[in-house]
Amino acid sequence: MGPVLGLETSCDDTAVAVLAEDGRILAQTRSSQDDEHAPFGGIVPEIAARAHALRLDRLIARAMAEAGLHFRDLGAIAVTAGPGLIGGLAVGVVTAAAIGSVHRLPVVPINHLEGHALTARLTDGAAFPYLLLLLSGGHSQLIAVEGVGRYRRLGTTLDDALGEAFDKVAKLSGLGFPGGPAVERTATGGDPSRYALPRPMVGQPGCHFSFSGLKTAVRQVLPTLPEGPERAAALADLCASFQQAAFDAVADRTAKAVRRFRERWPDGRELVVAGGVAANRALRRRLDDLAARQRLCLKVPPPELCTDNGVMIAWAGIERLRAGLESEHPLQARARWPLDPEAEPAPGAGVKA
Repeated sequence: MGPVLGLETSCDDTAVAVLAEDGRILAQTRSSQDDEHAPFGGIVPEIAARAHALRLDRLIARAMAEAGLHFRDLGAIAVTAGPGLIGGLAVGVVTAAAIGSVHRLPVVPINHLEGHALTARLTDGAAFPYLLLLLSGGHSQLIAVEGVGRYRRLGTTLDDALGEAFDKVAKLSGLGFPGGPAVERTATGGDPSRYALPRPMVGQPGCHFSFSGLKTAVRQVLPTLPEGPERAAALADLCASFQQAAFDAVADRTAKAVRRFRERWPDGRELVVAGGVAANRALRRRLDDLAARQRLCLKVPPPELCTDNGVMIAWAGIERLRAGLESEHPLQARARWPLDPEAEPAPGAGVKA
């Protein structure tokens, strides 16, 4: 097969990696756009696309030099083709197509969610089938991973993703961008019982998530916080209360998904957690407890491989090449690309339950 070059430009991180065909990481580079987006309190698609275009070629050159390889030494290029911000995706796809054309290399289009879904197979040896809890800025899903290219969605968010809720709470609270780490830092040492916030969907049938109402509840509490020296402690308590409520909902939804997973895939023994929110230490502790109670082995990639990265894209490319699925999807950028296209639409937005 030869080494695989992975390119990731779906959102606000430009990331490149080179993996040997056995999964060894030969090189990885990444450029954050936090400084560009911080003044706006969130990601601006046009700024993101421009930053990818300015940085991607340099990161590729750096990664290839670090790996000690020339393009002729590669076996393939894997590139995120969706879902994500269409401008950034186009930068990655066009770059991959150009390199592939010049050097006669196959280009494997990768679903960004599949990259997250398969990372634990690289880092922790996760074995099919397993239950995936995917929590990121754009997605909150529970997915049964049967094999490469074989995914069954058990639950998704009806509105905001959990990472999006973290970012919005941070923006409302003046904590800056990126919001997830800012809220986690502020919550450290806070009292999670001080503010009674809702636990969306807890106790409800099914495995879907909802975080919009929780975000709104935080917004309603913020004007009541004291001013002066007491405000910092109150904000820490509010962030801790938000995290506690959100993770209560995640634990409830995941426990229900475990029951459904076991009914259909009784041989599954692992709960895999992926996506940027999986880097939250409090969430990891909560899921450790849940997995122990459910008699599951919890597998979570290292924090640097939970956020968007080129390693997961290169690895997904290797998995697809091994499975003979490198040409299953056309090479085109797509803003929406569900892992399970046959899943029923989630209730809400005019869809009946």
